[in-house]
Amino acid sequence: MSESPLHVTELRVTELRVHPVKSMAGRTVPRAAVQPRGLVDDRSWMVTDSAGRMVTARTLHSLVSLEADTPATDPSLDRSLRLRAPGLGEHLVDEPDGPESEVELFGHALTGVPADEETQTWLRRALGQQDLHLVWCARPDRRHLDPAYTRTGDHTAYADAYPVTVVSEESLTQLNDWITEGALERGEDPPAPLGMERFRPNVVVSGAGAFAEDDWHRIQVGEVTLRLVKPSPRCVLTTIDHQTLRTGKEPIRTLARHRRDRAHGVVFAVNAVPEGSGPIALGDPVRVLD
Repeated sequence: MSESPLHVTELRVTELRVHPVKSMAGRTVPRAAVQPRGLVDDRSWMVTDSAGRMVTARTLHSLVSLEADTPATDPSLDRSLRLRAPGLGEHLVDEPDGPESEVELFGHALTGVPADEETQTWLRRALGQQDLHLVWCARPDRRHLDPAYTRTGDHTAYADAYPVTVVSEESLTQLNDWITEGALERGEDPPAPLGMERFRPNVVVSGAGAFAEDDWHRIQVGEVTLRLVKPSPRCVLTTIDHQTLRTGKEPIRTLARHRRDRAHGVVFAVNAVPEGSGPIALGDPVRVLD
């Protein structure tokens, strides 16, 4: 296959992030295995309320202060999941083998296997709320995606909508520059630059211009091809400071000014679907195929 004019030889992977439990702190890793459902162990677990409805940091900010690891994020771990909470220490979890329960994610009816009762007690203590449950996605292949942007067979676990999110470092640099410019226009002191963790991406690349990823359709990352399907809409989750757990106006205020898409709303980064499986690692070259 001849290389597209969009081919950029200097593109490289500079960060990989896995989020074992939806809305808990993301983990940076030096390498990851990619499957059709996304990076292995990414959003494989989710917190729900007593009715099975998804609970995220959008409403329960303290979720982002909890840490979750699996063997994919810590190879020394010999259990399925390790949870840590400030002031509470760690808790080890085995892969649950009970019956599946009905759960709901953004109105979609899905299923999940509840963790053991000791884990549920630990979770409720860590978050200070009693009507919480931790569930594991045993069958991500059952999670069908929006047919307007995906193909038959595309699937994922408990990600918001798509298996992988891709963004460039240059896009975040431009966003932080815009935030600084806006603050100065309003006569305010510029805030500290936002970190990439606010946007919870999986694959961060460097070497392209700001928002170059908007125009990519397929990229090869290491040995894996990703099909980029749509811009990633952004919500209040990005306004939560992961250290203080307080919300602010940024980055939504600035994104609404500079990055409002008529079809998708306020956007930052691009959603993607893997075409096959394989390893990816920091420093891997990224080729824009079309």
